[in-house]
Amino acid sequence: MADYFTITRDLAAPRELVFEALTKPEHFGVWFGTAAVEVPQDSLTMDVRPGGAFRAVMLLPDGNRIDWAGEYVEVDPPAHLAMTLTDNPDEYAGLPVLFDLEDVDGATRLTISQDRAGFSDEQVAATIAGYNAFIDDIDRVVAGMPRG
Repeated sequence: MADYFTITRDLAAPRELVFEALTKPEHFGVWFGTAAVEVPQDSLTMDVRPGGAFRAVMLLPDGNRIDWAGEYVEVDPPAHLAMTLTDNPDEYAGLPVLFDLEDVDGATRLTISQDRAGFSDEQVAATIAGYNAFIDDIDRVVAGMPRG
């Protein structure tokens, strides 16, 4: 049985915009890299449909790179996205990371859930910190997106 940890934050944007930030390369590359890491647009493959491929490269400030890969498992705009995600593309990616978006008082509640899959408590804490940095940048991305 999966043992998920979750991160939940409210963003001051309609969930359609938040879902777009999660699924459009021009927005995804901004928040996935955060302010400190470059994700070149030409490294992104985002076939956002069940069974579609995901690939991205992170270029780290120290000169290293991380190759990410995954597959979209569930796509239910603008409420839910489930995708596998691994920085070791040659191995099993594990259970999907879940992105759930809920309308809450004129905002969007974004909940990200990931199976801890053998992570130590320190690795879970570092992953949560990373997701919080992602969400900070998603918030900045959607703040700059045009509203209906």
